Amino acid sequence: MALQLQLQLQLPASIGRVKSITCPPRARKATTFATLSQPRSDTVNWVEATSSFFDQDKRPITLFDGVCNLCNGGVKFVRDNDRNKSIRYEALQSEAGKMLLRRSGRAPDDISSVVLVENNRSYIKSEAVLKIMEYIDLPFPQLAFLFNFMPLFVRDFVYDNVANNRYTVFGRSESCEI
Repeated sequence: MALQLQLQLQLPASIGRVKSITCPPRARKATTFATLSQPRSDTVNWVEATSSFFDQDKRPITLFDGVCNLCNGGVKFVRDNDRNKSIRYEALQSEAGKMLLRRSGRAPDDISSVVLVENNRSYIKSEAVLKIMEYIDLPFPQLAFLFNFMPLFVRDFVYDNVANNRYTVFGRSESCEI
């Protein structure tokens, strides 16, 4: 038996009657509040294929555009401010980078965003940047905490504008670097 919703409209007293309308049930619309990538059913093989990346070393892996001067500078900055060496790095263009992109539910040729891959979860765009900030030395974890109060769509809007213009403003190198 189909679930039907009853809606009663109270009309003005001068009309003096109640009208009943039957409405079909509506599907509940899902709302996304974050850009966290969870392994999907079509990426399960990639999770298994890349599980060896986390067998011996549990540190997260930052995937970055290896030919982008801004990205290379960002990786050098993070390395300089990561005294505990708590993050590993891999270029998006490398074979391992492509496999980890697939694990994260992204196309293997997608170099549009930095990606932070943890053992059980991936972060992209501004979420990845803030998560990386949480791993490095003071005052960056505190700054990440403050930036989390900014709405995600605002952070990602700024991130996308910088990412879309990174080659124009900062240039491009001929080969992957770190």
